[in-house]
Amino acid sequence: MGKKPESNFVNMLVRLLVIVSVAGLALGVVYTQTFDVIAAAKQRKLEAAIGNVVPEFDTLRTVKVMPATGKDSITFFEAYSNDQLVGTAVETYTDKGFSGRFKLMIGFDPNGIILNTAVLEHKETPGLGDKMDIAKSDFSVQFKGKDPESFKLKVKKDGGDVDAITAATISSRAFCDATQRAYDALKSEGGKK
Repeated sequence: MGKKPESNFVNMLVRLLVIVSVAGLALGVVYTQTFDVIAAAKQRKLEAAIGNVVPEFDTLRTVKVMPATGKDSITFFEAYSNDQLVGTAVETYTDKGFSGRFKLMIGFDPNGIILNTAVLEHKETPGLGDKMDIAKSDFSVQFKGKDPESFKLKVKKDGGDVDAITAATISSRAFCDATQRAYDALKSEGGKK
């Protein structure tokens, strides 16, 4: 009768190393196969957001700036039609969301009036904070046509002009923060004529 091999520490370590190596290799293959697909999807979402927040254009000029408030750059997408500026889409962010950072696209006309907004990415609570997205509620509609010089980009609870999302005041404040950051950066870069 043959003797059963003894399980020891080295034997278990080798097996664990093989399992981890195979899993890591599989994850690496999946990542490389999906990287371009994910990047292309993000690019299409960005392009759609730009198209949603500024009027039709034939030329787009991209400029990155570092805002006075915040630690990351903001991207301007200046939209031109027949060499005439028709609007600027500003990719902005806030770190004040309930679930951390989220990104928005805010469209401004050449005079600095808000044309439209679009949510690019967020991790806010489903059914509450995610109502900042136009697909979930009309919260963002109240920003259209407003001039941030006279429209206070704060929730009414804080002395501003924005009606907060019910039970999602933190997300509403964060949306206002990102919008204000976009406007301040646009104004400081001479975007308001």
